[in-house]
Amino acid sequence: MATKKVEKVLDGLVSEVSYFLKRDSAAGIILMAATALALIIANTPMGYYYNQLIDMKVTIAAGTFAIDKPLLLWINDGLMAVFFFHVGLELKREVCEGELANPKDIVLPAAGAIGGMIIPVAIYLFFTWGHENAVSGWAIPAATDIAFALGIMALLGSRVPASLKIFLVTLAIIDDIGAIVIIAIFYTSNITFTALVVAAVCLPVLYLMNKRNVVDLPAYILVGIVLWVAMLKSGVHATLAGVVLAAFIPMRDNRNLSYSPVTELEHSLNSTVSFAILPIFAFANAGIDFSQINVAGIFHPVTFGIFMGLVVGKQVGVFAFSWLAVKMKLATLPNDLSFKHIYGCALLCGVGFTMSLFIGSLSFEDSGVNRIFDERIGILGGSLVSALLGYMVLFWIGSKSTPDKTNVPQSSIASQER
Repeated sequence: MATKKVEKVLDGLVSEVSYFLKRDSAAGIILMAATALALIIANTPMGYYYNQLIDMKVTIAAGTFAIDKPLLLWINDGLMAVFFFHVGLELKREVCEGELANPKDIVLPAAGAIGGMIIPVAIYLFFTWGHENAVSGWAIPAATDIAFALGIMALLGSRVPASLKIFLVTLAIIDDIGAIVIIAIFYTSNITFTALVVAAVCLPVLYLMNKRNVVDLPAYILVGIVLWVAMLKSGVHATLAGVVLAAFIPMRDNRNLSYSPVTELEHSLNSTVSFAILPIFAFANAGIDFSQINVAGIFHPVTFGIFMGLVVGKQVGVFAFSWLAVKMKLATLPNDLSFKHIYGCALLCGVGFTMSLFIGSLSFEDSGVNRIFDERIGILGGSLVSALLGYMVLFWIGSKSTPDKTNVPQSSIASQER
């Protein structure tokens, strides 16, 4: 009898967990939980073991060849390569068959994305200009964390029009393209020619596989691993190997046009990226010891510049450039959107978090200047304020919506989850 009760409780627990993971907001909530856990541990006696864990050396060796890195860099260079591979698959699908396939549909979010990168960078440079080495973090506030932003928007349920979610997703995809270009151009150093040649040889191999309609995914992954190791050793940031590999995965099988290797692989990685890779990255990078923080660190030009870039720069850039695109008749607003919705979304775009943390790790990892400040404070603070402001504005706009516009009784809107 007791066994049956235990089984019933376990079945109920599994059912609740399964229901939670299927919610649009699940990924964002788990990211928040991983961040909160890292902050709690870092500010308790367990913080010593936390630091020992992320600094632990992990070595893979074969003969004289070895990759010897702290666990933190395996996460940032290895797991995040899988994340960028997933981003690359999403980009290819959207460009070939999705929201980015029709140029007319991307003008509005593209304008917002461009403004959302230019203005935050300008604000950051305003605060940091003239400070030695601080300028290297200029790209940190240019990023938007799509998982967090969409998770927060999902919490609003039917208060948010469907077209606003499409606007945010498209904007974030274009933002990711910008981040990839920035990393490729500005965050590579100490190039090793031999390793770069090995990486270059992988490209025609992948090209021929694509042209010959090779749809055997393990074959691509094998070449991708060689490409990742070569880029890691070359000095070009290894995560870019994920984007390059994704570009060569066939969109369609020529022998069976209903089968899409890109879509299948993207869907198979969704849960791994959302519920494992990004939370692990957040946990490993968000552990700030608040006992080490002082007023000078909080108001250091880097910290303050990141905070202002995310909170002020993102909302101004995304909204102003979107408004200009509409007023100049380069784009049109969807019928169910107003500029109030665009402004609320612009606020959410200030949630930089994982992408900002990633770029931050590249900006100051070799300079040592972050001993006098912690860019993560500006990233977490700016992302938190942006999230709260964006949620409140969109909640208020949703509460003012008329029933016929949302097609949902006003009394039930708050309880519904898309």
